[in-house]
Amino acid sequence: MKKPNTNSLGFHILAAAVGTLLLLFVIIFLLRIFTRHGREFEMPSFIGQNAEELTQRGKAEGFVFEVSDNLYENGKEPGTVLKQDPAPGEKVKRGRKVYLTVAASEPPTIKMPELHDISLRQAQIILEAQGLVLDNVIERPSPYENAVLEVLYKGHAIHAGTEIKMGEKITLVVGKDIGDLPDEETPEETTEPEP
Repeated sequence: MKKPNTNSLGFHILAAAVGTLLLLFVIIFLLRIFTRHGREFEMPSFIGQNAEELTQRGKAEGFVFEVSDNLYENGKEPGTVLKQDPAPGEKVKRGRKVYLTVAASEPPTIKMPELHDISLRQAQIILEAQGLVLDNVIERPSPYENAVLEVLYKGHAIHAGTEIKMGEKITLVVGKDIGDLPDEETPEETTEPEP
């Protein structure tokens, strides 16, 4: 039987091809082990849970928790999870970092927006966008129908730029066109009888 010529070019090309294939198989096998290929889990919901407790028992849950943002939401217990990323139901691997948005204990301070001389509807939209609450609307006689004449906070006038906490209640004084007032009744003319 003829021995293969180990010095030939064809032998070297074949050996290189076989070696490359073996190396690729080994790399793919190792990647499957290290990346835990196929071992994905459905992300559970942590919304409503206490963020501090989650970060303490993170390894037991199989995730790494990190508080990425604080957000004030009226009626929510401070420290509870409002949002999470990845979202509940997403396919993830164990050990994944989970970013949490947590309920803040106090509402943030904002600057009172300018509301004078705009319509009541526009003022409502601005108040909602700033996280403020329209409490009462007081009408005052004015030729400027529905225009904001005054802005009140706790019964006192508040000026644009004043710092106020989000969620506070605001009262607006708006113009009410009362129309033309009726003229005073003029007494009927009496004619004297001719002599």
